[in-house]
Amino acid sequence: MAKSKRKIVKKKRYFGTDGIRGKVGVPPISADWALKLGWALGRVLMESQASEPKKLRVLIGKDTRISGYMFESALEAGLCAAGVNPGLLGPMPTPAIPCLIASLDAQAGIVISASHNRYTDNGFKFFSAAGTKFSDEMEYAIEKKLGEPMTTVSAVELGKAFRVVDAVSRYRQFCTSTLTGPLDLSGYKIVVDCAHGATYHIAPALFRQWGAEILELNVKPDGLNINEACGATNLKGLQAKVLETKADLGLAFDGDGDRLMMVDQTGAVVDGDELLFILAKWYQMRGSLTSGGIVGTAMSNFGLEKACIEANIPFYRAQVGDRYVLEAMQSCGAMLGGESSGHLICLDASTTGDGIISALRILESLQAQNKPLHELKLGMTKYPQVLINVPIRDNVSLEEVRIKTAVAAAEAYLKDSGRVLLRSSGTEPVVRVMVEGQDAEKVAELAKNLAETVQQVAGMTAAEGAANVGMIDLGLASSAL
Repeated sequence: MAKSKRKIVKKKRYFGTDGIRGKVGVPPISADWALKLGWALGRVLMESQASEPKKLRVLIGKDTRISGYMFESALEAGLCAAGVNPGLLGPMPTPAIPCLIASLDAQAGIVISASHNRYTDNGFKFFSAAGTKFSDEMEYAIEKKLGEPMTTVSAVELGKAFRVVDAVSRYRQFCTSTLTGPLDLSGYKIVVDCAHGATYHIAPALFRQWGAEILELNVKPDGLNINEACGATNLKGLQAKVLETKADLGLAFDGDGDRLMMVDQTGAVVDGDELLFILAKWYQMRGSLTSGGIVGTAMSNFGLEKACIEANIPFYRAQVGDRYVLEAMQSCGAMLGGESSGHLICLDASTTGDGIISALRILESLQAQNKPLHELKLGMTKYPQVLINVPIRDNVSLEEVRIKTAVAAAEAYLKDSGRVLLRSSGTEPVVRVMVEGQDAEKVAELAKNLAETVQQVAGMTAAEGAANVGMIDLGLASSAL
C-alpha cells in the first residue's frame, strides 16, 4: 500500500471535512448566520478580484429538506448585500453544482445540504470556479470575514438574484455526455432509491431513457422524510424491493446525490469499496486506468487493498473526505478514487463524487462485460470490519495514554492481518473506532474494547455509552437479506 501525503492544517471554527453542518436552529446553522455566511463568501470573492469589471455569480442549490427554503433566502440576501448575483437552482444533487458553475460561467457554488443526515440537520457545501471543493485557504478567508461587521454595498452595486429554470436539463445533458460509448439498458429491471432527496426528479427519468424498466423508490419528498430509513445509508427497503420484483439490481443515492450504493440480484449490498474495485478492473480492461492506480481512504476495506495488489493496480489511501481523495488523485495521477460510503470520483467525468455518474459507469461496465453485478464483485473479498461511533461531549485527544495503549495492544494482536483506525469525525461529535481483520468475532471484540476505552476517556457513563454507541458491521454488509 502507498500512502498519500496528508496535509496538516490548523483547526477551523466552522468548516469540517465537507463544508459546514449541524442541527437546524442551533448556531451556526441559523438563518441570521447564513445571511452573514453569504455576505462573507461574497466579500471574499469580490476582494479576490484584481478588478471588478462585472458582477460575480454564485449558484445556490439545495436538497429537499424543509429548512432549505429558509437558508436559500438568507444566503441570497447576504450575497446581494455583498454585491454578488445569486443564481437559484432549486433542488439539485450536490455534484450538479460543479458542472452548472462551468455552464453558467459562475465563480462559486453553494449547496444547502446535510448530505445523508436527517431533516433536522442542514449545512453548506462549497465549490470553486474550477468545480472543486474550497481550499483550506478559502475556508480560512471566509471564517476571518465572518468575524468582521457586516456591511452592505451601495444600492447601485447590490447583487440581483436570478432563477436558473433549465438547471435540471443542463445537468441531465452533462451526465449523458460523460458516457464512454452507446448505452443500451433494454432488458434490465432496475430499482432506483432516491432517499426522498435531490435526485428524485432526475435519476429515474435519466436511467429510463436508455431502455431500462425503472422501479421508483422513495421519490416523494415532503421536506421531512429525506434519508428516513431509505437511500444509501439504509438499504433494507431496496434489498427487499429488488428481491420482491426480481430486479437485476438496485441503485441507492443519499439525500444530496453524491453517494451511490448498490444491491445485486441476490439482495446483497455492493458498497463503495466493491464498486471502486469493479470500476478499476473495467478501466484496466479498457486500457484507461492510469499508472496512478486508484485512491481509497483510511477507512477503505483491507480487502480492496489486497485485491488491487493481486490485480497489479496501485492503491493509495487518503484522508477521509472526498476533497482529500481528489487531492490525492491529482497528486498521484489516479483516474479513480472513492470511499466505502459510496462517494466515488471518476476524474475523467467529474471533479467530485457523483452518484448518478458513478451508476452510469457501473452500468457501462456491466454491459461491456455482459456479466451481472454479483459476478463482477467476486474479484474482491472484504475483510470483516466493525465501525463504532463513540459520542463525545468535547474534543478527545487520541494521543491520550490509555487510548494509545489500547490501540497498540489491538495492533499487536492483528499484526499484518488487519488494521485499527481511530479518528475524530469532521461532521459530528463522535470518535470513529474501526477494526478489521480475518476473524469476525475477534474484530468485534477488539472494536468494542477500544470503544469502551474512548468512552471512558471522554467521561461518558456506561449508560450513556450503551444508549449512544452505534455499531455497523461493514464486513457483513454484502451478505444477502
